[in-house]
Amino acid sequence: MEARRAERVYVALGSNLGDRASHLTAGREALGRLPGTTLLAASAVEETAPLAGMIQPPYLNQMVLLETVLTPRELLAACQSIERAEGRVRTERWGARTLDLDIVRFARRHVTEPDLIIPHPELPNRDFWQRELAELHAHER
Repeated sequence: MEARRAERVYVALGSNLGDRASHLTAGREALGRLPGTTLLAASAVEETAPLAGMIQPPYLNQMVLLETVLTPRELLAACQSIERAEGRVRTERWGARTLDLDIVRFARRHVTEPDLIIPHPELPNRDFWQRELAELHAHER
């Protein structure tokens, strides 16, 4: 069996329920403990308002740079498991959540599946993701 080559991945973390900072910390640490995965860097934490028209608490957001041998599908499953461990219950799209983990970029891969699109389709619309990516790009030089 051929060993997989590690690839660099950007994952966005967000929380607007409960102890938001603790949820981000737990998510970040859990990502770094995934098999074949190394947490290379984390952006600063930023507070943002919910999407326009959504009546819910503000979010704390952060992005991490990982290096992983996991496939995009394996990483998605791991992210959803971490979200559930932090109390995430999926009830409504863009609803409030204890922890949200989004795969923003996965190396140079492009994935289009019903439940997984990479690069993340909301990347151009989220200014805070752009700032966090710019901060993390410094770690790739």
